[in-house]
Amino acid sequence: MKLLVFGLLLLVSASAFLDEAFALQLSTDREVYSKGQPLLVYGQGLPNEPIIIRLFAPDGTIAQFNQINADETGAFSHILIKWPNATSTYSYGTYSVEAIATKEQGISKKIDVKFSSNSSLVQVPLQRIVLVSVFAPQTAAINQTFRVFIQVTSDGLLVAGSPATLLSSSHVHMPDGSVVSLSDSIKTLHQGLFYVDFTPTQEGTYVFHITANSQGTIANGSVATLVLKQSIEGISNQILKLNAVLDSTSQELDKLKSEIQGFGNVLDSSQQSIAQANQNLNKSVSTMSESVKNIDDASTQLNSLFLPVVALIAIIIALQITILARRR
Repeated sequence: MKLLVFGLLLLVSASAFLDEAFALQLSTDREVYSKGQPLLVYGQGLPNEPIIIRLFAPDGTIAQFNQINADETGAFSHILIKWPNATSTYSYGTYSVEAIATKEQGISKKIDVKFSSNSSLVQVPLQRIVLVSVFAPQTAAINQTFRVFIQVTSDGLLVAGSPATLLSSSHVHMPDGSVVSLSDSIKTLHQGLFYVDFTPTQEGTYVFHITANSQGTIANGSVATLVLKQSIEGISNQILKLNAVLDSTSQELDKLKSEIQGFGNVLDSSQQSIAQANQNLNKSVSTMSESVKNIDDASTQLNSLFLPVVALIAIIIALQITILARRR
């Protein structure tokens, strides 16, 4: 029994020794590179083992890919790239060199290197700069869906990757203090650009906390949205409608005022006409009074002429009667 246990221990120790002996090793000739300098990759693997070497850009995409073979001792070396001018394809930033051992269960090693404008005069730290920017409306309304946009960059380049992996720890803090995960709701809009459609059900402040994990570097971004019972847009539309009603009322009042002014002009004209008619009537009454007076004077004169004639006629008739009486 003791011999069996001792044998098992020897097998485990030998396996661990073999794993350590044949574990993949990876190195580069320097940490910081500039234009025109070659990137030399070297290390140790199994004898005659195919080694896959990849160069990852700051955004996580593969910028260079090669496969080489280790020699009889397992050593390998390879110039992966001669750094070109800085372009949108090869921009300044932190790159990752990865070696994959095809015979060692696919184990891999990674080393970060820096591509900079100067590699000898200035000591450049090997630091990957990952930034997360979150854009959301400042205000929203209950039960009205709004969209939150997310941008993830590494050394200024948009980071590629699945949001379920890249943004797996993202969440939103609700007004009641609870936390809701967003990892299953975030969708890809473009490389490095993501979005999530969110429908608030509570009134208060929502804090969207976005966490990005790019090649081991973690970055955070947050934004807050105030949710009201009614959105500012709805209130603005009501104000616009009220302004329209007020404008219409103002126009009606101006029209009424104009009509009243016209009526006042007509009334003034009517009053002037009545005053003129009154003056004409007064003139007519005065004329009639004068006419009556003239008629009265004429009547008096006529009477003064008519009475003597009547008296003369009476005398003539009396004389005729007397003459007739004498004849008989």
